[in-house]
Amino acid sequence: MVDLKRQYEKIQEEIDSAVLDVVRSTQYINGPDVKHFQEELEDYLDVRHVIPCANGTDALQVAMMSLDLKPGDEIITTSFTFVATVEVISLLGLTPVLVDVDEDTFNINPMEICNAITVRTKAIVPVHLFGQCARMDEIMTIARNHGLYVIEDAAQAIGAEFIYSKSRRKKAGTIGHIGCTSFFPSKNLGCYGDGGAIFTNNKKLAEKIRSIVNHGMSIRYYHNDVGVNSRLDTIQAAILRIKLKYLDQYNESRRKAADYYDKAFEGNENIVIPARSSFSTHVFHQYTLKTRNIDRDKLLKHLA
Repeated sequence: MVDLKRQYEKIQEEIDSAVLDVVRSTQYINGPDVKHFQEELEDYLDVRHVIPCANGTDALQVAMMSLDLKPGDEIITTSFTFVATVEVISLLGLTPVLVDVDEDTFNINPMEICNAITVRTKAIVPVHLFGQCARMDEIMTIARNHGLYVIEDAAQAIGAEFIYSKSRRKKAGTIGHIGCTSFFPSKNLGCYGDGGAIFTNNKKLAEKIRSIVNHGMSIRYYHNDVGVNSRLDTIQAAILRIKLKYLDQYNESRRKAADYYDKAFEGNENIVIPARSSFSTHVFHQYTLKTRNIDRDKLLKHLA
């Protein structure tokens, strides 16, 4: 679904120029490209605040730190995700509560969320796995009814859109109280190293998050919060500015590849192709098959 070398070759002139401009400027930390990328991503996502950070794992950790949660508070998330989603919950002394996923989409099941809520539950972390959105309308209703925060893990779904009734749409990561993403190189929007970002429409949360990623500083050398050192470096921001212009094109290319695979596997009784939700577009970070009546591990070994 992605060939990073060929992708680079198509935009090589733009990338090389952007990187060299940063090198010549020597503004490697918080240079102008970081601010420009932030603003351009805000426009793309139609969200009020984007806070770039060092990686997607930090994005999740900082999002949770901004909510002033206490040790023992419970965070409901999916049992089917990359470890970072749960890792940061444990690192902060919080309690991960894992619930099952929808069989078709692999995304968190809202009914399972309802069954897992206790008096200690403080937040829900839905993961938009493989490139399409979880059932965010139902999840947000549950959160409102129980006074819970929602932190979206959109690391695999940047550019995907949740479709409400009457065709209203919102980008993955912009529906909950906070959204998080990763710019790991293989992501749909990937840099040439580590990178991440946090999104919110809440000004107060944005100010707190912006402070936390910079050692708890809002004014230089005045540390009002316990923070971390989690900055997106200027070279990566310059690269991401170029690639953001092509993100919709990249996502459409992935959809075409997925269409090709769907047609190729049509009628194969041993393969279940990925489900496509009626309520979400799919950006196919991964094209994930299920097998039926065959030895999955043997097939994996054969393909390897």
